[in-house]
Amino acid sequence: MAGILKGMRVVEGSAFVAIPLAGMTLAQMGADVIRFDRLEGGLDAHRWPITDQGRSLFWAGMNKGKRSVAVDMKSPRGRELVTQIITAPGEDAGLFLTNLRVRGWMDHPTLSEFRRDLVMVTLSGDRQGRPAVDYTVNPALGFPDATGPTGSSDPVAHVLPAWDCIAGNLAVSALLAAERHRLKTGAGQDVDLSLKDVAAAMLGHLGIIGEVVVNGVDRPKSGNALYGAYGQDFICADGRRIMVIGLTDRQWRGLVKVTGSAGAIEGISRQTGLNLSREAARWEARALITEALMPWFAARTLADIAPLFEAEGLTWSEFRSFARAVREDPDLQPGQNPMFADVNQPGIGRYPVPASPLTFSAAATPEPAPAPILGAHTEEVLADVAGLASGEIAQLFDQGIVAGPR
Repeated sequence: MAGILKGMRVVEGSAFVAIPLAGMTLAQMGADVIRFDRLEGGLDAHRWPITDQGRSLFWAGMNKGKRSVAVDMKSPRGRELVTQIITAPGEDAGLFLTNLRVRGWMDHPTLSEFRRDLVMVTLSGDRQGRPAVDYTVNPALGFPDATGPTGSSDPVAHVLPAWDCIAGNLAVSALLAAERHRLKTGAGQDVDLSLKDVAAAMLGHLGIIGEVVVNGVDRPKSGNALYGAYGQDFICADGRRIMVIGLTDRQWRGLVKVTGSAGAIEGISRQTGLNLSREAARWEARALITEALMPWFAARTLADIAPLFEAEGLTWSEFRSFARAVREDPDLQPGQNPMFADVNQPGIGRYPVPASPLTFSAAATPEPAPAPILGAHTEEVLADVAGLASGEIAQLFDQGIVAGPR
């Protein structure tokens, strides 16, 4: 099934999360994404989580729907092949995503000598070109010091690679914006971004830099509370933990109504002099509000609470582990969420795989596809994209410069 980017060809040279995610995002919208790796596999080839047979579920997740080429990039001929693939002709080609820029052969000045309208998007660790990952960017910018239980002094690193996820989608935006510029002007472009700058920009966008500079506040830890409004976790009578949000006026009024706590809330308002119809006031009074609501939750099971919250249209959720979420949440189930389908991943087996979360009214969403085995498309890419004859391709295999699937 063709997607909205059918006909676009993107070449990817990558590792880690952000750029593989960018390539996969484009592939799931219908682009032909060709990933090249070393003969033995790139840095992600065996990244955890892995199966008991050593197959990387990370690789399978990040490379859905791509084509794979395995090539010896230490050899001059291997580098020539990569250059040919990146700069191959075609109106919808000449698009390159990477975080592995190597000056002297795999950089924009060098590659654009072979294709003047090349669009290249490069992600680095920081703007000085030093390496960085989420687990180093977060401590540098302060997020772990604001995460964790109230009163704790230990920093808490986040399991979600948020900046990689955002950077990956910014790389998609950058590529499409540069390609649109090329369509209008015919000019190629060299686009740079860094993981730390992505995080630093969000620090500013979220008002945190302003909070420090203007207000002189270094935000403290607040546990699971929703900063600046009311949102809190509660333990139910059956030991299940839920998160309840009272951010908007409607959410707040619904929570007070369902819990029958109007009298207690009015008392807190009188006690503190705060108008609890305001978000900020609810934040300031959060400890008293939580204390007033806790007995209601402690007296009821999740089965008692869920229908009441659903009937009122409240914003809430149960806390689950990954395993429980996969077992219980219908949004992760093929047949219940059309984004998911059971796909047979070579070397791993059949399990649920997501398609793109985007739906376009003017184009179909391609079905989720498995990730390729390393080198699965080496021969066809050398023929169809690099334009090599079959005899030359055979020689490259014999010389160990390229490899097919193993």
